[in-house]
Amino acid sequence: MTQLKPIPANLTKIGIYGVDRHPLDRKHGCGLWDAGVTACLKASDADPILLPFGATGKWKDRLSEVEGVVVSGFDGLEQLPEEVLELCAYCKQNEFPILGIDHGMHALNVALAGTVFEDLSRQLPEALQHKHPPERGLRHAILVQPDSRMADIYGEGEIVVNSEHRKGIQKLGKGLKITATALDGVVEGIESNSDDWYAVGVQWHPGSGTASGLDIQVFRGLVDAARDRAASKVMVKLAA
Repeated sequence: MTQLKPIPANLTKIGIYGVDRHPLDRKHGCGLWDAGVTACLKASDADPILLPFGATGKWKDRLSEVEGVVVSGFDGLEQLPEEVLELCAYCKQNEFPILGIDHGMHALNVALAGTVFEDLSRQLPEALQHKHPPERGLRHAILVQPDSRMADIYGEGEIVVNSEHRKGIQKLGKGLKITATALDGVVEGIESNSDDWYAVGVQWHPGSGTASGLDIQVFRGLVDAARDRAASKVMVKLAA
């Protein structure tokens, strides 16, 4: 019987809140690891921990065992759960590292007083095609803005990402800045404008089987930020 290798105790623990499921994908786009948020975090030298929906207790307690959090999508829900908005607000108040993917980006934006287009094709008819269910693997170009965490990950300028979304950011939330847009102006990336809070949101799916190998850097950016924050807290305690 093959025994699973234990996860090293020193790996940065990252919580996952939301759906981590890519049923049509077997491998990440680069083919080096399985698709999904969990697999990408493991490939980024993190220990992923699933955070259940509707659990009791305050977010301070529910996040006590992790150093950062990924907020992913919510299948079949038309409205963002109040619980996820509370999670994003907690992260803002406590400068807790967070990565929002697709609906997770929308939640981050709404929690900070932003708004969302519910249907891009109807509310923004001049937009390009961003969702085409019969055609798996739709991709389009985006423009990454300079002087941003997104530029640190991808480099500034034009890159190509996967696209599978009907909603999109309408009004930007407070304390956030736009870091990437599609060629039609639809917001594809946001982040905190504070150097003290690592908060990044992406509209595409960096863990999907249609993602590129470079997309793993989105997860590594979160893991590095969470590790640095945890190390800083230890230093503060030692200096006290």
